[in-house]
Amino acid sequence: MTSTGAPAAAKGSWGEVFLAFLGLGLTAFGGPIAHLGYFREAFVVRRGWLSEAAYGDIVALCQFLPGPASSQTALALGRLRAGYGGAFAAWLGFTAPSAVLMILFAYVAPQASRWIGGGWVHGLKIAAVAVVAQAVLAMGRILAPDRPRAALMVAAAVLSLAWASPLSQFACLAAGAAVGAMRLRAVGEGGASGSPSVAGRRRVGAAWLALFAALLVAGPLLAGLTGDHGLDLFARFFRTGALVFGGGHVVLPLLRAEVVRPGWIDQDAFLAGYGAVQAAPGPLFTFAAYLGAAMRPAPNGVAGGLLCLAAMFLPSFLLVFGAWPFWERVRRFAAAQGALRGANAAVTGLLLAALYDPLWTGAIQAPKDAAVLAVAAGLLLAFRAPPWVVTLFCAAAGAITAG
Repeated sequence: MTSTGAPAAAKGSWGEVFLAFLGLGLTAFGGPIAHLGYFREAFVVRRGWLSEAAYGDIVALCQFLPGPASSQTALALGRLRAGYGGAFAAWLGFTAPSAVLMILFAYVAPQASRWIGGGWVHGLKIAAVAVVAQAVLAMGRILAPDRPRAALMVAAAVLSLAWASPLSQFACLAAGAAVGAMRLRAVGEGGASGSPSVAGRRRVGAAWLALFAALLVAGPLLAGLTGDHGLDLFARFFRTGALVFGGGHVVLPLLRAEVVRPGWIDQDAFLAGYGAVQAAPGPLFTFAAYLGAAMRPAPNGVAGGLLCLAAMFLPSFLLVFGAWPFWERVRRFAAAQGALRGANAAVTGLLLAALYDPLWTGAIQAPKDAAVLAVAAGLLLAFRAPPWVVTLFCAAAGAITAG
């Protein structure tokens, strides 16, 4: 297959795809960027499922779309190898290990805190500060490298902190995209040429996109009309999965607005779960499974975890399948490229605001917390330790220094 030709017929089995991605789901630590490296090594270099150019085209498409880029890349690779069933098999294999761990953590964490004290939970919150600070630095260098985008980043951070509302998150994204479409067309590199290696019929793509739009609009309306909490959960997590740009860490401020402010889960439990997911392999979006399992109102437990997990990832399926046939045309428009640059700069600002509140304000409460954070930051930045190692260190340090 070439990167510019039509997609080859699917030539693998669902089982083959599932086992390949299950191995990655058990071992792929390090976050979305690391995952893309694992995928390249596994499917381009070792297995030869597609060419280097074709893989680059898939990654470009998934970076353009909202949602978790690494999980969307997994969907595209599975679709390419074994059709729509292969896409589901890839998602299930890559996501299931982390999702199971996070649902178990929702059950174990309260009991463990009673048995051995809550210091280790506080350590998880410190780990989240260190990991998100590293993400802000990395994203700022990549997504806001010049004055216009740095200004957008700062403006989004200020607006998010000053206007404490779920609407502020989406207002920042919309404003960033609008400014980018008008003012950032000539910033950075130009659009790539060629077409993605996994194109489909535009009519089918339009149907997927129409279903995405219908669920995005109808979910909140149905939840409001029926008063059903399960529908409300689905609508909130679907909306978050549909509107996240910039990687897994950006779900932190969006999900906090959706579940902490209504009082469905307290902030300490929220931050502890976010710290714990850093130590798990696979996608960070499985944080949704923890939240669904740990929340007070039913559905919760396993059912709530699976509901929130499905709602969080469903937009990725619909957007990836829907965008394939149109990607070649969209990627050539300078306005589309500028809108993406502006939205990504705003996303970095949202993450910067979340780094201060709730992360810093919730975790750094004493000099000993600052000392643990300094060591954790040194491990990440100077020694390039993986996030799961830093998370385990912070949990242990929190348990030791508690009291």
